[in-house]
Amino acid sequence: MQVSIQEYHIEPEGTAPYGITAGPDGALWFTEQKGNRIGRITVDGAMTFFPVPVPEAGVSCIMSGPDGALWFTAYKAGRIGRITVEGAIMEYELPEAGSAPFGITPGPDGALWFTLTAAGRIGRISVEGEMTEFPLPHTGCFPSFIVGGPDGALWFTENQANAIGRITTEGEVREFPLPQEKSGPVGMACGPDGALWFTELLGNRIGRITTTGEIREYVLPGEGARPHAIVAGRDGDLWFTEWGSSRIGRITLQGEVTGYAIPADKAEPHGIAIGSDGAVWFAEECGRIGRLNYDLPSRPAP
Repeated sequence: MQVSIQEYHIEPEGTAPYGITAGPDGALWFTEQKGNRIGRITVDGAMTFFPVPVPEAGVSCIMSGPDGALWFTAYKAGRIGRITVEGAIMEYELPEAGSAPFGITPGPDGALWFTLTAAGRIGRISVEGEMTEFPLPHTGCFPSFIVGGPDGALWFTENQANAIGRITTEGEVREFPLPQEKSGPVGMACGPDGALWFTELLGNRIGRITTTGEIREYVLPGEGARPHAIVAGRDGDLWFTEWGSSRIGRITLQGEVTGYAIPADKAEPHGIAIGSDGAVWFAEECGRIGRLNYDLPSRPAP
């Protein structure tokens, strides 16, 4: 496989880009935790920035919504934000202060679902801004990333409970403990095989869970990778960020892992997404947006 990585510097320094997603307009949209902005970058590298109204909001994860807008979480401000592709921002304050919203994803019911890390709950917000919250069995479970599953439910990682959670759109919750202690699951994605794939930040593994709860884990080759976010690729594979080793990892459905070093020193990659150009885009906390382009080896004709 031939791989090339290009990085785009963000001005000013120290904005700490974090989450990233493919937008409905063909561009990539990202959050800046310290810059307190939502950024937009085209596949050609042109950037635009939109300040978040609330100071030090702690903008974290961002996803495309079912309404053609982008939705994001404001971890410190305790809000769910919505930004149109023209840059108009609206924020919805959560009922309880200090609940710390983090992961967010569109649900099968046309609403956005999100995690409340500090409160130990899963939230739901309609595109009109109507909110509902569902308690989890353990308040200290620290739900992190969340994604829609192929079974019509929402799946999420429980970082502190060392488990994977599942919640139906009616609010019924089930938990699946991980085989190894203190794995610290964080990122999650729906794989091309109909299973859910997740990262184990502390366990240095990539995990896979079927919709019936069968778990398999793959150990990463190097120590201290601290895998963070994960996304399904375009060729039946998955790509993930290695926050600790400043690499981008790729895992096949058979569990074969390859890693690619990011040029920037101490890049600290977090969010990851597949762009409209088919490349792997990622947010680097060091102040860059990265783009990994790759070509798979051509297969001989039968």
